[in-house]
Amino acid sequence: MAGAVPPAPLGPPAASAERKMIPSSLPTTRRIGPRLPASAGWLRRQLHYHGLSIVLVALFFLTMVGQTWSGWYVYNAGQQSHGQPEVSLGAYLATGHFGEATFENWESEFLQMAFYVLLTIYLYQLGSSESKRPDVLELVDLDPRESPQLEKAPWPVRRGGFILRLYENSLSLAFATLFVASLTLHATTGVVHFNEERMEHGEPPVTTAGYATSSQFWFESFQNWQSEFLSLAAMVTFTIVLRQRGSPESKPVDAPWFETAD
Repeated sequence: MAGAVPPAPLGPPAASAERKMIPSSLPTTRRIGPRLPASAGWLRRQLHYHGLSIVLVALFFLTMVGQTWSGWYVYNAGQQSHGQPEVSLGAYLATGHFGEATFENWESEFLQMAFYVLLTIYLYQLGSSESKRPDVLELVDLDPRESPQLEKAPWPVRRGGFILRLYENSLSLAFATLFVASLTLHATTGVVHFNEERMEHGEPPVTTAGYATSSQFWFESFQNWQSEFLSLAAMVTFTIVLRQRGSPESKPVDAPWFETAD
């Protein structure tokens, strides 16, 4: 029909060819003043300002105690069934059963975080609160050497050179280092438990290298790795359309689906 206006394309608007810093259309935050009364004591202030890390570390220790206690009973049940003496809780902590179960899980967690930090540098997910905005130069992309507030920056930024180069990649390096350390400990402790099971079946023990190249070692690793990447994929995609009011891991409840959080 003459003079008809063509329909607007479905989905997000086309990306601009130029990368530039633009403000988000999401509502800006506002300061509401201190949530604590002036009379709040030291402990209450620590819980208020550091509550997230305190609770997470506390949950780690509680679950670690649960794993250790239950694993001890499982190990001793296996000892009884094979006519072997039970071990004390302290002795259990030095067994391959405890080490393999612990470090194969730590290994997958640190691998997950290392990949996530690195992938979010270069890859985007439109509409996800876990992604940078496509075609926007974000503050995290800026070169710290050109910072207008250099005098207030952490000392590695002011130092510059190789120290700054390490510091600007320190998060991914830390997770990668912890992954390699956990993978190594998985191999060195897991081989003890692996050899115990082999000897119970009349098979000769293997070296750490032999265990690390065995299908058993990689089965233990991959069964954890796949679940970590699944949970990351779920977090990235679910935050496009799902919301949790009050959580920084979610976009504002009224934010459009295809608007990527800044």
